Amino acid sequence: MSTFQRILYVEDEPDIQTVAKLALEMVGGFTVKICSSGEEALTETADFMPDLILLDVMMPGMDGPTTFNRLREQPIIAEIPIVFMTAKIQPSEIAYYKSLGAVDVIAKPFDPMTLADQIRIIWEKREQNAPIQAV
Repeated sequence: MSTFQRILYVEDEPDIQTVAKLALEMVGGFTVKICSSGEEALTETADFMPDLILLDVMMPGMDGPTTFNRLREQPIIAEIPIVFMTAKIQPSEIAYYKSLGAVDVIAKPFDPMTLADQIRIIWEKREQNAPIQAV
C-alpha cells in the first residue's frame, strides 16, 4: 500500500478552508496545502506533489470539473487521485463526476470530525482496486 500523507485542497471559501485544514491536520494527521482557485491549483500541484487532491466543484472562474481536466493534462500530476467535494450529490451528478475520472465524491457540508476517516476509506478502497504492479 502506498503512503498517504499529503492532501491538496482546492476550495474558494476561506471558512471552509480553515475548517477542513484543521480537521485534516489535527484530527487526521495529514499535511494539507490549500489552493483558493483552480488556477492556483494548476500552478501549485506539481510543486507540492500531493497524494490526493480534494477539489470543490463550484468555484468562481475555473470550476472543479474544468480544473480536474486541466490537472489531467499535466503528465507529472495526471495520475494523482482526485475527490470532488460538493453540495450537489444527486446520483446523476455523482455519476458525472466519477465519469470524469474522480475516485469519489464527498458531500458538503462535511463533518469535520469524520472527514479524515472518509478520505482514508476512499484511499483504501482505491488502493484495493488498483492493479498490482509487476516488480
